[in-house]
Amino acid sequence: MTKQHNCDVLIIGSGAAGLTLALHLAKNADVVILSKGPLNEGSTFYAQGGVAAVFDENDSIDAHVKDTLIAGAGLCDESSVQYTAENAKACLEWLINQGVAFDQESDNKGGERYHLTREGGHSHRRILHAADATGQAIQTTLAEQVKKHSRIRIFERFNAIDLICHNAEHTSQTKECIGAYVWNRNSEKVESIYAQKTILATGGASKVYQYTSNPDVASGDGIAMAWRAGCRVANMEFNQFHPTCLFHPSAGTFLLTEALRGEGAKLRRPDGSRFMPAFDERAELAPRDIVARAIDYEMKRLGADCMYLDISHKPSDFIKQHFPNIYEKTLSLGIDITKQPIPIVPAAHYTCGGVMVNHQGKTDVNQLYAIGEMSYTGLHGANRLASNSLLECLVFARAAAIEISDTLKQKHRFQTLPDWDESRVTDSDEEVVIQHNWHELRLFMWDYVGIVRTTKRLARALHRVELLQREIDEYYRNFKVSNNLLELRNLVQVAELIIRCAMARKESRGLHYTLDYPEMLPQALPTILTPDPLCSAEETMSNVAAESLK
Repeated sequence: MTKQHNCDVLIIGSGAAGLTLALHLAKNADVVILSKGPLNEGSTFYAQGGVAAVFDENDSIDAHVKDTLIAGAGLCDESSVQYTAENAKACLEWLINQGVAFDQESDNKGGERYHLTREGGHSHRRILHAADATGQAIQTTLAEQVKKHSRIRIFERFNAIDLICHNAEHTSQTKECIGAYVWNRNSEKVESIYAQKTILATGGASKVYQYTSNPDVASGDGIAMAWRAGCRVANMEFNQFHPTCLFHPSAGTFLLTEALRGEGAKLRRPDGSRFMPAFDERAELAPRDIVARAIDYEMKRLGADCMYLDISHKPSDFIKQHFPNIYEKTLSLGIDITKQPIPIVPAAHYTCGGVMVNHQGKTDVNQLYAIGEMSYTGLHGANRLASNSLLECLVFARAAAIEISDTLKQKHRFQTLPDWDESRVTDSDEEVVIQHNWHELRLFMWDYVGIVRTTKRLARALHRVELLQREIDEYYRNFKVSNNLLELRNLVQVAELIIRCAMARKESRGLHYTLDYPEMLPQALPTILTPDPLCSAEETMSNVAAESLK
């Protein structure tokens, strides 16, 4: 018999979005937070730059909206952008009240004000930050608050396998989510969790690429589970490649924050010459897609392994004060950034598309919500503006909490969930198959569905994904689940969605650049995929963004 847990609200994911939602709901609901690894392991913890919000009297919400729309290359949902910018300051003030200590400076009047930095695509200084470890400050603070609540249970080292749905009653939606099957990595047993409301907050899917700034847990789990449950996804072709990740054999996936360029760092070729002014009048402060393509172009043109990011012209004390973690990390690898340029390469960083939701995070499946990086709110469009990611987590977590609190039943009878059937599976003696398929997937996604694409490359990638899906489906049916198998199953599904969306877009826009269609079409349309084999991506790519996000 499958062990069953019961709760009012199940939150799958423990980053900024999931923890923020849990804290907002804890007064009115019994909450379970599912964390695939340790509570703090996720993309939030490694975010360096900061959170965008209007705190400067010379800045404005209209300016923040305009900058976001420009970065989104005409594909943002304007109502989502406006909603996010208007609620940004209140959400940051809530975060400050939770105990997050953002950097401050003297206001020249004997007092203190928040130090605001500027990043690529922003017209003003509006980035609140905690040195160069903002995500760590947010994650650890929220985790500490969550642990204090008696109505919040934390399940660490649990993988969500699939959502449990049944036919919905008294609603126009055909399906209703009532929980999830989960794999307890501690006991290596499958368990189930019943919940009135289930929220996916699992982050992005950049681990589908060979080179990424993301931690290992970013395997697209929530997107894949929602798709299998019947949710639409949108704009999966727009995967942001961060222009500057540290290039060093011992560095792993170490991100070099956008704020370096915001504070004056220059991009240089191996011979020391600058190249960004030739690509964009904003030079190093151009949006990330432009900077990443420029670096990729120069590397391929010169046959170089990397380019360089140079902030050594700034005072040494300034660098150490504003970028202490980067300084220490690079110094441990023999690079003194106060004197030397930093070797860098682009790497997959952020998933701009995802599961379609409205402003309260509701999906196409009743009682199922999606928030954070894995959701498609329409905020990012064809490219995410720097430091809008953590902001999106905060704003839409709060919005979802309000809606969930208003519709949660206080006296609710828990249902008995179906047992997990593993009577016909065995332990695998071929783990090498998973490892081989994992490496093959990430390599061809990098080569064929990377920063620059072609129709032929996408067709090759789709063919290989379909072969892998058949192998993995067969493997999944015959062997007991494991962490690597579950992640690979989800990554292959997400890879297919990315490729199908990319094949449907017959233009170059934002983060999607194809040599076969280098021009931008006059009308900006989202790419929407529906989980129906009879409905192609081309048929669903239509101007329905505003309608679908009602």
